[in-house]
Amino acid sequence: MRRMIILAAAGAVAVAVGVISSTLVFTARKPVATVTPAKVTEPELVTSTIAPRPIPEQPLPQTPLAAAVSASANSAAFPTSDYNVATARSPACKNPDALGVSRVVEIDTTGGPGFGFEHFKAYDFLREHEVVLTFDDGPWPGNTPAVLKALADQCTKALFFPIGKHAMWHPEILKQVSAAGHTIGSHTWSHADLSKLTVDQAKDEFEKGASAVRAALGEPGASFFRFPALRDPPEMVAYLGSRNIGIFSTDVDSFDFKIRKPEQVVVSVMTKLNKRGKGIVLLHDFQHPTSLALSELLAQLKAGGYKIVQVKSKDPVKTLPQYDEAIMKEFGGSVVSDRPTSSVVRTVGE
Repeated sequence: MRRMIILAAAGAVAVAVGVISSTLVFTARKPVATVTPAKVTEPELVTSTIAPRPIPEQPLPQTPLAAAVSASANSAAFPTSDYNVATARSPACKNPDALGVSRVVEIDTTGGPGFGFEHFKAYDFLREHEVVLTFDDGPWPGNTPAVLKALADQCTKALFFPIGKHAMWHPEILKQVSAAGHTIGSHTWSHADLSKLTVDQAKDEFEKGASAVRAALGEPGASFFRFPALRDPPEMVAYLGSRNIGIFSTDVDSFDFKIRKPEQVVVSVMTKLNKRGKGIVLLHDFQHPTSLALSELLAQLKAGGYKIVQVKSKDPVKTLPQYDEAIMKEFGGSVVSDRPTSSVVRTVGE
């Protein structure tokens, strides 16, 4: 997701499935080639502990990183500074051949650890053929519900990074994401490029975005954040560290924001993923082609022997009261009612 987004004014009306009212401007990239995913033997599900990869030449500044992931049952055999992950089986699923969830990883975001090899190389917690699915820029009518259905059909989970304004426009959809058991971080208030703002403006974008997610959900989200366009000014990296916010970059960028055909979204992801063998995958539930492509993409992940890892934060984000209050004031003291239509309107006579 490398682009700047021009969001409509607050209170924009909902659109039909597949029609996007916002205008996005993106940087063109080279197209990817088609590669058929390789068949890989399904590994046995076990509990294990993984040590961190070496710290990159330019690690996160300012605050020291704590252990990134909480200790598993085997952690006593390893130093407390080691990187530990706990394995968990997927909950009961009606689909006997579902992709499911192979592991649930809990991350301690103390000090603001970064994930995703495009920017950060300190914490490589994925095993071969493991994938973290992430979705940016929602919630959005039609598209986000279609993404949720595709994930539910495969009994699998993902990590969502909603835009604050979208969360306030469509809180009922973001609540659906939460009710389905997915992890929800934040993605700024308006998808502004933080590298082009002053430090104070950038901080406002982050804080308002996190508070908007809290207002829409009625509770704080995960202490995870993704920079718009993956542009991470060092001052904001340091600030997020001081706020104990985990930063997510990516390993596999689908570039679905510039793809108009669902089959090309699948090709883009599978080509890059087969080359890397694992990774954090960046997609957008805001994009209609992605919502149409996801069912086939999940099927190909299953056929290719890939496993889904769900990521959760050890602690929720601690939003700042002044921003919580500002968000509620801006939206008239409360978010739009998220009661289902059937509980608000009913036919009493014809």
